[in-house]
Formats: sequence, C-alpha cells, structure tokens
Amino acid sequence: MTQANGWKIVFIDDEEDIRQISQMTLEDAGYEVHTAPDGKSGIELCEKISPQIVITDIRMPNMDGLQVLETVKTRFPDMEVIVATAYGEMNLAIRALQLDASDFITKPINSEALHLALNRARQRYTSRKQLLDYTALLEREKAETSQELVKILSFQKNLIESSIDGILGCDEEDRIVIYNRSMERFLGYSKKEVLRKFSLSRFFASGGPEQLKAALKSERYGGKGRLYLYETEILAKDGHRIPVQVSGTELTDQGETSGFVFFFRDIREMRNLEREMADQARILHQDKMMSLGRLAASVVHEINNPLSGILNYLRLMIRILDKGPVTGEHLEKFRRYLDLVERETSRCSYIISNLLSFSRKSAPSFEPVSIDELLNRCITLSRHKLDLSNITLQPSIEEGLPPVLGDINQLQQALINLIFNAVDAMPDGGTLSLSARFNSKESQILITVKDTGVGIRKEDLSHIFEPFFTTKKEGYGVGLGLSTVYGIVQNHKGTIDVESTPGEGTAFFLRFPPVDTPSAIREAGGC
Repeated sequence: MTQANGWKIVFIDDEEDIRQISQMTLEDAGYEVHTAPDGKSGIELCEKISPQIVITDIRMPNMDGLQVLETVKTRFPDMEVIVATAYGEMNLAIRALQLDASDFITKPINSEALHLALNRARQRYTSRKQLLDYTALLEREKAETSQELVKILSFQKNLIESSIDGILGCDEEDRIVIYNRSMERFLGYSKKEVLRKFSLSRFFASGGPEQLKAALKSERYGGKGRLYLYETEILAKDGHRIPVQVSGTELTDQGETSGFVFFFRDIREMRNLEREMADQARILHQDKMMSLGRLAASVVHEINNPLSGILNYLRLMIRILDKGPVTGEHLEKFRRYLDLVERETSRCSYIISNLLSFSRKSAPSFEPVSIDELLNRCITLSRHKLDLSNITLQPSIEEGLPPVLGDINQLQQALINLIFNAVDAMPDGGTLSLSARFNSKESQILITVKDTGVGIRKEDLSHIFEPFFTTKKEGYGVGLGLSTVYGIVQNHKGTIDVESTPGEGTAFFLRFPPVDTPSAIREAGGC
C-alpha cells in the first residue's frame, strides 16, 4: 500500500498519447486515474468522481486550462489543480498561480517533476482540509475566550505545522496565537519571539493590517468575513518586504469577532518569473532595435532614388505647364509622368509602412499569419541591403500555404535576423535562397534561409543559439541574434535546425505547425 493509494486524479489533455502515458505512470505509482480529452468532459468527471487532484494542460481547444482551473476552483474549491505549460509560457504559469493553482509543470512532462508536484498538491489538500475541519470545530465549540482558542489549537499543532503555506492566527486584540514553521522559515522570527508578544501590525508596513481587515470585511475577495487570494507584502525580520497571497477567515463567537486565521503564500518565485518575462521582452525589443537601425540605413538609400525620380518628373511637368496649355504630345507625356510618379510614390509608401510596422512596440498578438505576406515583408525591407552587398536573392514560396499561428512582427524579426546573418557571412557577395513549402508528410510548414557564405565551424554549431555566443569579430555583434530567433521559434511551437559547411555556406530550417482548422484559429484567442 503506497502513499498514493486512495488518491483520485482527473488528467485532462487533448493529446491521446500524453493521456495514455501519464495514466500508466500515475497508476504504477498507486493513483486512481481518470482521463478526459477536453475541459468540458474533465469538469463532468470531477463532478462525477470527486477527485482530490486535477492535472490539466493549459492549451486546449474550446475550454483551455485556465478556464478549467477557474471552474474547478469555483465549483470544487477543495480540489487541488496542477497545470502543464509549454516552454516560453511563463506568463500563463504566473496567471495559473494567481488563480490558486497548486503547482505548474512544463511539457514534455518529466516524471520526477510530476511526482514532486503531486506530493505538494497532496500536502496542500491535506493541510487545507484539516484546517477547514478544525475551523468548523472551533465554530461548533464556540470558544468563549482566546485561551480556549489557544488550547484547542495546541491539539492540532502537527496539522498546522505540516502546512506548506504560512499560517498566522491572532485573537480579537490582534495578538499572535498561531505561527507555524512555514512562517518561521520565510519571515525569520522564531515562535518564541512572536507568540503572544507580537501583534498583527508587526508584520506589515503602516496601514497594512487595516487594509487587510477592510478587504476581509468586503465582498471583493471571496465574500464578507472571508479572504481569498489577496495580494500584499509582509515584513521579514531583516526588513525585507516579501510579496504574499493571503487567504483568511474571521472567527466569530455569538456574532462577535474572536480572532482571525490567515494563510500566507510566498509569491517571490512568481515575481521572479514575471521579471524573467520582462527581461525576455526587453532583450527581444533591444534586438529588434538593432535590426531596425540596420534596416533604416538601407531603406534611406532605397527610397532616395524613387524620390529623386518623382522630383525630376514633377519639375518636367512644371516646365511643360510654363510653356502653355497641355495638349497633344505634352498631354501624353503628362499621363506617362503621372503614372510613374504614382507607382514610385506607392512603392515608397509600402516600404515605409512595413518599416513602421516592424518598429512598433506592441504586446505579442497571436493570430493566423500568412507565410506569403510574412516573407514578402522581409524581402521588401532587406532587398536594397542585399543589392548593395552584391547578393542575389532567390525567393521560392509555394502557393496556397496554410497560415501559422503567431505574432507576425516577432516572426519577421526572426527572419530579418537570419537574413542579416547571411549578409554578414557573404562579405564579397553571393546568393541568398529564401523558400517556404508545406511538408505534407510531417504536416509542417518549412521555411529555409540558405546562403553561400563562409559557413560555421563544426565545433561552434552546438553553441550558436546560446545567448552572447558569437563568431563575429569584436564590435560586430553581441551574440543575441540567434538566441532571440531560437526563443521566438520555440514560443511559436516551432523548431529550428542548422546545417553548415565551412567555405560553402549555411542553411537554417524553421518548421511550424499550420493553422488549418476553425477550432485551431479560435484557440488563438487564448494565446
């Protein structure tokens, strides 16, 4: 009989092979496992069998993992929920923790990480249930004094001490009467220092306890007299402010407040994840600005020629007008000049429009992206730079390609980076091949960027996607370009591979899953 016996799990994932493998792994560990292919049937299973733990994938059609989490926490608040996320989805993992997920694990699911997350979920479930039972006991007994409260709490000491969350209880005068090991760990005060000596205000900046109690008495955070996922900061012994999520309840005796119990969850890890997300966004924008600077220099030269032509044609037309009314041969010249002016002006407008779109800083927006439009944008912005560098462009875009799900500006940034790298690799000119086709066997869209440049040494190939690794001379790059490309491709559920022969050239292969069904397009709204 293992510790997992008697524990029921509902496992929700829209991929059948993942459900089967995970079910076998968990059943071997002693769990009773029930699987569901989507959020709706998973919720129905929860209602039917009442599991203690739910494991759900974040990305599913119709009802995604965050919606499953919110529904479970609303309808079955005692159940613990573990969410499974992919690489680069830390913003979704943070949101899941804010919605009181027990834990998150990354896909592909590692067995050790899964069992560790399950152990934490079991501890949370057990501690929460025991504390709820204990709170109910307190209310039934209607303890008349704070001493009775302390006496009853002493019988439940082991239950409180085993909780992963910090637990703090105070009497009607705000004196601390419950203070568990988790509180000791992340605040630094010992029980001896705190119990019956400190008041609630000791752990907060000025006004903190009043704001906490006001939130407890309002309807905003779980109902009057109850607090659910309220975010604030508490003060550690060394003076540091620790961000926490607080849940709590007001204890009453014959309608009068007799004390409070609060559950504190340290969210420093969540904040670190948020900072990592911000750092990634900053690096991505920095890399884009570097690319934009190189593009701008090229675009200035590219639009200068058509603008000079437009100016010359306009001057010719002014001279013709100065000579008298426009008739006959002069009228035909006017039409021809105006047609050229219109075409050249449109071309300049298109180039500037693409450059402005690329430079714009905006939050990632995932939607169906046309491969044809994406590659033509990149060709438009880099064509003149290729001409100046004596590089022949050979585009080959298969007709009727299905779209991919992504952010067109990020995908454009990745391809512009690869094109610039190819230009740098061909200092004496050469050929750049840019192609896109659909691989029906693997159901993937393959984009290839291939040059005839100097190539990459075999010993460097395994490092080229690492941040700050560069093979360029000092002053010609900081090694963020390919690292950024790799991150963008991964964030778009794609893969990137490279083949290179020194002296002959390099080819990058980007593979993306297509978006070819209405349900997949609807799912883009949750990305």
